[in-house]
Amino acid sequence: MALMPVKFDLAKRVKLAQGLWLLYWLSVMAGILVFSMGLFFKIELRKRSEMMDNNESHFVPNLLILVGLIACGINAFGGKVCHDSLDPTKFAKWKPMLKNYLTGCFVFNIFLFLVALLCFTMQFQLYFALSEGLRYSIKFYKDTDTPGRCFMKRTLDMTQIEFRCCGNNNYRDWFEVQWISNRYLDFSNDEVKDRVLSNVEGKYLMDSVPFSCCNPGSPRPCIQHHLNNNTAHYDYDHHTEELNIWTRGCREALVSYYGGMMNSIGAFLFLVICLEAAVMVGLQYLSTSLESLANPEDPESESEGWLLEKSVKETVAEFTSKVKALCQRNQVEGEEQGVATVS
Repeated sequence: MALMPVKFDLAKRVKLAQGLWLLYWLSVMAGILVFSMGLFFKIELRKRSEMMDNNESHFVPNLLILVGLIACGINAFGGKVCHDSLDPTKFAKWKPMLKNYLTGCFVFNIFLFLVALLCFTMQFQLYFALSEGLRYSIKFYKDTDTPGRCFMKRTLDMTQIEFRCCGNNNYRDWFEVQWISNRYLDFSNDEVKDRVLSNVEGKYLMDSVPFSCCNPGSPRPCIQHHLNNNTAHYDYDHHTEELNIWTRGCREALVSYYGGMMNSIGAFLFLVICLEAAVMVGLQYLSTSLESLANPEDPESESEGWLLEKSVKETVAEFTSKVKALCQRNQVEGEEQGVATVS
């Protein structure tokens, strides 16, 4: 017995075909949007790839680009089928492949669901990639003459300005590294020599941050040097005063930015899944209603469409038996090949 049967006449079939045609082209637009989101996400990650520990973070945008292209192709084909469905001659050439097409749509929806889940779960990997990447970026901030790190300073400065952040966890991360190159230090100066000699690794460390950490909205001129020295500045107490530099860490700011983007894309993908499921169900009703016409030569005759030809239990049992038969056949072929090899 068919699952969820619905009676159709010519008017209903025409309305269904026209509605599906519009929905399929709406799905094509959704596919283009998914492709654009993936491309934009990839570009945003590429901008700050120097501050990330690995390139695995591009896995999600690459999948989004692929999913968008597949969605455009699948839905454009579905729209063409719906457009030709009311012409028996044109529909005859699509009829043999509809079952495989609907199976492919079902598999694609599962794939789309997995990609949507990845948009939420991959944020943890992005967190650790940014944590390590920012730590190394701060460490090599001064190496503007080293090949491969020439633009590290510019990238990090622009990131701190754009995202209103400072350091990895906070501004104190700059106190733990030498972020001024030796070429700009006067080693004949006693203060410089004392700082270098007082450090075990011979680094010039100080309680200062780069200019890009400064908050331009502060009424006071930026205090970026001697942040822990109250006597170095008039009317200043770093314990109680609100600093006029960004106190938020760049890891938190970037994770919030990219995480919000990934959450939005994931939510949109779930909407696309619902749209894909709707057009898949509609096409199943349309194709079965055309196959079950009471009089195939009379397009105005009534017909019946259904979601599944059999009940869910019978359909699952039939699918399971086909899978078992396929597995057994592959096993037998494997054994025969093994025997032939031994012989």
